[in-house]
Amino acid sequence: MFDFTYHRPATLANASTQLANAEHKPLAGGMSLIPSLKFRLNRHAALVDLGAIAELRGIRREGDTLVVGATTPHAEVAGSTLVRQALPALSVLAEGIGDPLVRNRGTIGGSIAHADPAADYPSAVLGLNATVVTQQRSIAAEDFFKGVFETALQPGEIITAVRFPCGPLTQRAGYAKYRQPASRFALVGVFVVQTAAGVRVAVTGAAPSVFRFTAAEAALNKRFDPSALEGVTLDANGLNSDIHASAVYRAHAVVEMAKRAVAAALGQGGSN
Repeated sequence: MFDFTYHRPATLANASTQLANAEHKPLAGGMSLIPSLKFRLNRHAALVDLGAIAELRGIRREGDTLVVGATTPHAEVAGSTLVRQALPALSVLAEGIGDPLVRNRGTIGGSIAHADPAADYPSAVLGLNATVVTQQRSIAAEDFFKGVFETALQPGEIITAVRFPCGPLTQRAGYAKYRQPASRFALVGVFVVQTAAGVRVAVTGAAPSVFRFTAAEAALNKRFDPSALEGVTLDANGLNSDIHASAVYRAHAVVEMAKRAVAAALGQGGSN
């Protein structure tokens, strides 16, 4: 690990000032950043720890919106009564992330800012058509994820919260993933949401970045049932292929996980 200076500001304003320096890096839970520093894959002049900024943590409901603070750990999302009542599928997703250490240290803001192709949260953000809020602006889910470890965040921009639609407009939702047994990252993860405006199906783990499975959405808009996905296929071109699963395997797994996510949304059980 290379040497760096450590800062732990108590306010968002102070953190923003520190991160105005392009050589400074924000630190949330550190579940991805710290290993990369240990392996000397990254080098930063300073780390700016966001953990002491109280306004970045917590869960609240504002009408038909569930607001999750950026530094809220996965374990808090999984165990929150408020989340379980408003968006139970989000609770299920958070409960299946990594192991107890990761769930207690990793944060929702850190996860989506890192934009790992196999991370769970991006599928919920895109599937639920959430809004990512920073200290400078609000970013729609469709505009946030750009590619492998790439987002719309600008240098010095800090995620403060994620706003998830809930209530009557989000009728049913379910999440299912086929996990890599060692890392528990998603080889394939599918988040399905039925809304008044139509069905959204977001896929993580299968491609360089989270994406919507439009063929599945079209089928489920006609009939919201796992059987509606019989015969639906996903083109394997452009999907991830590695030692864990080929692109063709992932293409098949996406359809199967989508079926399980729909079943979970209907209260018929699912897989995480």
